[in-house]
Amino acid sequence: MDNLHVLAPNLKKRLSGVTATIARLVPVQAEKIGIKATGPGLPSDVPHISLLKVFLLPRKTLRVWHARRNVEILLGLVLKSVFRKNLKLLFTSASQREHSKYTKWLIQKTDAVVATSSKGAAYLDVPARVIHHGIDTTQFCPANKNAVRTELGLPTGRLIGCFGRVRHQKGTDVFVDAVIKAIQTHDDITGIILGRATEKHQSFEAGLRDKVAQAGLADRILFCGEVPVDQVYRWYQALDLFVAPQRWEGFGLTPLESMACGVPVLATNVGAFEELIVEGETGRVIPRDDLAAMSTALESILSEPLTDWGKAARDHVVANFALEREADQLIEIYQNLRKT
Repeated sequence: MDNLHVLAPNLKKRLSGVTATIARLVPVQAEKIGIKATGPGLPSDVPHISLLKVFLLPRKTLRVWHARRNVEILLGLVLKSVFRKNLKLLFTSASQREHSKYTKWLIQKTDAVVATSSKGAAYLDVPARVIHHGIDTTQFCPANKNAVRTELGLPTGRLIGCFGRVRHQKGTDVFVDAVIKAIQTHDDITGIILGRATEKHQSFEAGLRDKVAQAGLADRILFCGEVPVDQVYRWYQALDLFVAPQRWEGFGLTPLESMACGVPVLATNVGAFEELIVEGETGRVIPRDDLAAMSTALESILSEPLTDWGKAARDHVVANFALEREADQLIEIYQNLRKT
């Protein structure tokens, strides 16, 4: 596969899901093929070529241009049409909504399309192969809960986590309300909120903190702030249950990260969550923005042992959502594009 050349553009400086995807995938793919990322905002360990050098690459060499944003498809088209680069254009779509006419036009100019979920594929007007995101199952893995809790300074008892940005879209308020109710009948549980509120959403977080304080539960529902991305796996390892209460999500990696650590998931039916969780075996899926459903499901889950669910969750992710699987499926598409 040494003569397979791929470019993965990242044309956004701020950290995003797309940037994180490229940072995870490209180093794994680079062990098998000639692939480089291009653009700003990527970690130093990601194989990289500057955008300037991309424009100077030899015209005749066939390369796959793997775009994940509109602007990246557009740049691929410019490189191909104006600068006469020998490119095959691949687009990965994570969106789960009707595309604009402009986006549809761009997509029709590509040579192949990948959707990150079946839901997302249904919104496309062109054929697409569904390839779910994967995660590093060697980093995200089970560990001794008590040892991890001691290391992180977390309490004993059963820990229920909700990780990610603190904002209305992420459903953090539904999590808080459900845990407040659950504590009334389960006095051994503690809710862990990991993540920060950006400036725009700080009043939302402040309201949640006030609600928790007024309920006298400031020591039972903990706002732990943001931790470095390479330390998040330790927090999953400390949990007994993870809750993904989002009202909207493009894909959503947190359930996979949790299940890989042997922690079952209670999630809403957004993003790819229904495609990631095996109902009643690795977790539960409920309607979004439904506090009654969240509370009922939480009560049911907390009333039974979760050891078997945790083991099944880990096995499910290793078998179906390992990062290497995603990398290999994409490499297969790159190879097919080279032949067309």
